[in-house]
This record gives sequence, structure tokens and C-alpha cells, in this order.
Amino acid sequence: MGTSRPRLQDGHRPLDRPRGLPYRHIRSPQLNAAPADQIRLLDVQALDVRLQQLAHKRRSLPEHAEIESLNKDLTQLRDLLVAAQTEESDCAREQTKAEQDVDQVRQRAVRDQQRLDSGAVTSPKDLENLQREITSLAKRQGDLEDVVLEVMERRESAQERVAELTGRVSSVESKIDDATARRDAAFEQFDGEAATATKEREVIAGTIPADLLKLYDKLREQQGGVGAARLYQRRCEGCRLELNITEVNEVKAASPDTVLRCENCRRILVRTSESGL
Repeated sequence: MGTSRPRLQDGHRPLDRPRGLPYRHIRSPQLNAAPADQIRLLDVQALDVRLQQLAHKRRSLPEHAEIESLNKDLTQLRDLLVAAQTEESDCAREQTKAEQDVDQVRQRAVRDQQRLDSGAVTSPKDLENLQREITSLAKRQGDLEDVVLEVMERRESAQERVAELTGRVSSVESKIDDATARRDAAFEQFDGEAATATKEREVIAGTIPADLLKLYDKLREQQGGVGAARLYQRRCEGCRLELNITEVNEVKAASPDTVLRCENCRRILVRTSESGL
């Protein structure tokens, strides 16, 4: 006489399923919790989702990209400002040197003119050389004064560039300060909401059995932040898939204290008055 196949709680045999598909159990082995504890797990899940949303908003603030872009602009402007300041400083030294050269030539021309006017030089040849030198010094002085003017123009241009870049740097720094203030204000708001949600989570989690909370936290880490889902109208709100008739019968047959798991996404499946059973 052959041995009969064992029947499951819903009355089906394992081979009643289509060939090639394993029979699925949605119960969580050796884990029970009061229905109220399981429902409170949904409150914890809602708070964890809220904390995730706040963290995402904090990371996704437009001010982050704005500040980053402005800081890049500021770095470039400061580099240009340093270059302009260096050019202005170089021109200042060049101008000082050119003015000193002019002064030396001028002083020498004055001394030569004084010698010529004093009558101390009587030799016609020496007089001719002295006059030629005075003429040469005058030309040299004129050339050097042209150099001074050219350097002064370059220095003035560099100074204007320094002033322009200084203004632009100041403007970008003000924009960074404004964006930073807006970012920090948003941080304060999000952090305040997160602190409130975290405190509320701690209070609710403290009322949930440790083994159930441990399983939830493990699943939440594995399942992208969602470890428990409501069974609503025979559909798992974690993966959005509807339970088949066999799974529905299993849920109906399970004790209210039994911790159920969605066979598809493996999240804790929490029954409520809206489960559609």
C-alpha cells in the first residue's frame, strides 16, 4: 500500500503546484510576535523611510552643486588675481628702476651743464665733447622717460585688472556665503526633523520584541531600507506583488502571532484590517 503525500494547512499537496515550481512557504520559522507588535513595526518602518528621505534631501540640496561650482569659480578668480597682483608688483619694481635711471641721467646732465656754465672747461675739444655728452644725455633721458611712461601704463592696466578681479572675488565669496547660509538653514531643518523621528523611533522600537526588531533591521539592510511591509488587499506593499490563492490560504490559516514573510521579496509581511483576507 503506497504512502499518501502529506497535505499542507490549505489542503493542497506539494505536487499540486505546476511542475518545475517549488512550493513556497511565507511563514518565518520559529518567530512569533503579538499582532500589535507587528503593526508597531510598520510605524518603525515609516520612521525609517522618513529618515532615509531626510538624509536624501540633505545630500541632494541644490546648494551643494551651487557651492561646488562657485568654489571652482573662486579658485580660478583667485589664481587670476594672484597673477594680476604679481604683474602689478613687477611693473612697480620696473617703474622704480626706470625712474632711478632717469634720475641718474638727469643728475649727470645737470653736473655737465654746471661745468659748462662755470667756464672751467676752456679747451675747444673738451667743450665740444661736453656739449655732445649733454645732448646725448638729454636724448637718453627722453628715452628713459618714455620707458617710465610705458611701464606706468602697464602698471595702471594691471592695477585696474587687480581691482576688477578683487571685485569679482568678493562677489563670488558673497554668493558662497549666501548659498552656505541657505544650505545650513536647510541642514538645521532636516537635522531637527531627523532628531525628532529618531527619538520617536527609539520609543516605538523599545516596545517591540528584540528578535522581531533584529530580523527587521537585518532585512531592512538587505532590502534597500524596507524590512517590513503591510499586506494590503492581498498585495505586499514591499514588492507590490499580489499573493496567489495558495499564499492567501496560508496567511488565513496562520496564527495571528505568526510572523509572515513575503515569498517574493522576503520582507516581513504585516497583516492589518485592510489585508483583504
